[in-house]
Amino acid sequence: MAKLAQLIDSEVFLAFATYTTIVLLKMMLLSIITAYVRMTRKAFCNPEDTAKFGKGENAKKYLRTDEDVERVRRCHLNDLENIVPFIGIGLLYTLSGPAVSTALLHFRIFVVARILHTIVYLTAVPQPSRALTWAAGYAVTISMAYRLLTSVWYL
Repeated sequence: MAKLAQLIDSEVFLAFATYTTIVLLKMMLLSIITAYVRMTRKAFCNPEDTAKFGKGENAKKYLRTDEDVERVRRCHLNDLENIVPFIGIGLLYTLSGPAVSTALLHFRIFVVARILHTIVYLTAVPQPSRALTWAAGYAVTISMAYRLLTSVWYL
């Protein structure tokens, strides 16, 4: 138990906690952006959300999909698909005792890649920009998983 406490107090774990908090806050911001875009485009997916715009047929016209709302939602979904594995693998990687410099490199590349991915996605920068930012973050998670498996292999 004392060894676990030392790992949690380590510089690597504190860095992991910091960078994880940053990407989680960024992901949470996408929820707010989705709500904002829904309100400004008046594009809702639930009938109760249209109540302030009228009743019956008048309100039904606001039950629709909007390309801008869907773009933000897809970006948010991509975050969920990539940040959740980063957190799980990153935590295990952190607890495996990696070098501080290597861990920081992994965490920083991932965070920068995810922030750039969001900017590129929401501003519709042409490909391969989005693919490259996604690949950079994904490669970091794979790298941590590989280093974890090769350093603490247990069969």
